[in-house]
Amino acid sequence: MLAIGDKVVYPMHGAGVIEAIEKHEVFGQLQDYYILTMPYGGMRVMIPMKNVENIGLREVIDEVGISKVVDILRATSVQETASWNKRFNLNLTKIKTGSIYEVAEVVRNLILQDNAKKLSAGERRLLETARKIMVSELVLACGKDLGSIEEWIDELMQENTPGN
Repeated sequence: MLAIGDKVVYPMHGAGVIEAIEKHEVFGQLQDYYILTMPYGGMRVMIPMKNVENIGLREVIDEVGISKVVDILRATSVQETASWNKRFNLNLTKIKTGSIYEVAEVVRNLILQDNAKKLSAGERRLLETARKIMVSELVLACGKDLGSIEEWIDELMQENTPGN
């Protein structure tokens, strides 16, 4: 069971810290909710405790997980250059899994794709979403601020750019 102070990931939204457990009445029923505060913009999210397993709420990665994310970002892209809408759907499916490793692959592949050939507007928004999800988890996993993590990811991806 999760507790106040735990660092968790809410798929498609990113990582946050459980700030409280509160009872709220919704549709005439009293339910317990985890109240999460997210690092991006300090947004607060209410998650029904009874739905935690269904929505894929999980704990933030550890040191081993951080190293695995770094390895993924440093690896070369393995995504074939299908049409942008096929890539978009493939990448969206990966993001929805809630796995930071899948999200890191999406970030890496889209950044490398953007460096080779500019992304469509839809793919650019998808990259922004994936990057925010990944950064939010790394902020909590590494215990660093948002700017430091974003700069670190930029440096990793700069190293991964062909010709560097």
